[in-house]
Amino acid sequence: MTEALDWNAKTVAEFRANDGRVGGVFEGAPLVLVHHLGRKSGREYVTPMMYLPHDAEPDIVYVFATKGGAPTNPDWHRNLTAAGVGDVERGTETYPVTVRELSGTERDRVYAEQARRYPGFAEYADKTAGVRTIPVLELRRA
Repeated sequence: MTEALDWNAKTVAEFRANDGRVGGVFEGAPLVLVHHLGRKSGREYVTPMMYLPHDAEPDIVYVFATKGGAPTNPDWHRNLTAAGVGDVERGTETYPVTVRELSGTERDRVYAEQARRYPGFAEYADKTAGVRTIPVLELRRA
């Protein structure tokens, strides 16, 4: 198991054992587990992600394909956008979602709010400036 997959597995186990709460770098942060199918393998993956709740719609959350400021998008981004659907574990509830990638001013507004709340996201954007724009995905309860 790679280090990243091992870290994900530990975070997933902690999330499920504590009703959607974890410690460490995610302590106190809003976290969901996103289920997605590998677009080539068909294998199910579960990826922990920080999210931003929609300000008026409780059935919408936003996730951010930062990959820690790496120059490429994470695999989960390609998997979710290719499928257009997935599942979300939020707290103790699991539900299906539709996936929509934000663009333009809508994307910029949502990303700016996440960066305001969690300055590490501004650092990720700085790292990727001129290389890629970090995608923002809307996950809406289906």
